[in-house]
Amino acid sequence: MEHEGNQSTDRAADGHGDTTAEQLGGGIGGALGVVGRYRGALYGLTLRVSALTAVLGCAIVAGGFAATWDTFEGVRDYADTNIANEDSYVAYADGGLPPLVRVGVVVSVLLLVLGLLVVSVLHTAYAVGDSHATRDGGPLATRELWRRTRRRLPAALAVNVLIGLAVGIVEMAGLVLWGLVDSGEVPGVEPTPLHETATPQYTLVGWVLPIAVGCLGPLLYFRLSAATAETVLERRSPFVALYRSWVLTRRARWRTLGVGTLVTAAAVLVFWLARYAAAPLAHFAGLGMLWLSDDNVWITGVLVKILPTAVALLLLPPVAMPLVCAVFARLHGDLRAREEAGSRP
Repeated sequence: MEHEGNQSTDRAADGHGDTTAEQLGGGIGGALGVVGRYRGALYGLTLRVSALTAVLGCAIVAGGFAATWDTFEGVRDYADTNIANEDSYVAYADGGLPPLVRVGVVVSVLLLVLGLLVVSVLHTAYAVGDSHATRDGGPLATRELWRRTRRRLPAALAVNVLIGLAVGIVEMAGLVLWGLVDSGEVPGVEPTPLHETATPQYTLVGWVLPIAVGCLGPLLYFRLSAATAETVLERRSPFVALYRSWVLTRRARWRTLGVGTLVTAAAVLVFWLARYAAAPLAHFAGLGMLWLSDDNVWITGVLVKILPTAVALLLLPPVAMPLVCAVFARLHGDLRAREEAGSRP
């Protein structure tokens, strides 16, 4: 009884309730209403998180370039020597590739951890803000929002790690299936020779089936999208929160699919537009790297190649994530309200 009393008090502090759920409504309109009501707190925290993400992300990438600086110098020396001797050569053939791959793996893992932290913080914050709006809890300051977010951040991070693993396994299964078919490892399915038409078996097993398996990843993510809000607001354990998200979204499969598809499409659109807009910056960044590296075209080429994608990823938290997080938080609040209304006598 004492534990239940403390849990109820904590939920009230996070603004859990349904006194104004009907006023907010569901869907994108309700989510935008919550963001508009608490835009100072929500977007203030989002901008702070985005700025810190940019600093840490740039520091990780800069550390990767610093760790591979001597390796790129060796790659340049190897190429220059072969060119001077009029010999043919293969890029990175002189043992330069393995060190670059190792550093790339470390940088990728660190960026993935940073991305999971950012996603967890923002999903938690917008879930708290949505629940606060549901109870019509009055003003909400950024400091108070961060205090409530920080308390449940470890659980939210665990939930997002589990979701990422589940979705990643599904996507990896699709890639492995495609790789097996393309390499001729699947009995009865022959790879398509160059300039020839694919057989029906190869088209079905080598393309249609891997694409279908890959499409299960976003569907699984949509069904588990309410888990972060569930663990934050209801004090569920990560595994229980995943199960509860599955149960809640099962009663609104098509709505969950539609909302998830819309916000995902919006995020993808923002990413590609930002990547396209950032492409001209690669020229100036390349000039700067050429100056720093004494005209090392190898390390400059890597920077020019990754810069548009890096800029687009850094713009996702302040531009796309507010809509994504607010919509999934509102979806959870609406599904919870409907579940509670259906259980009343």
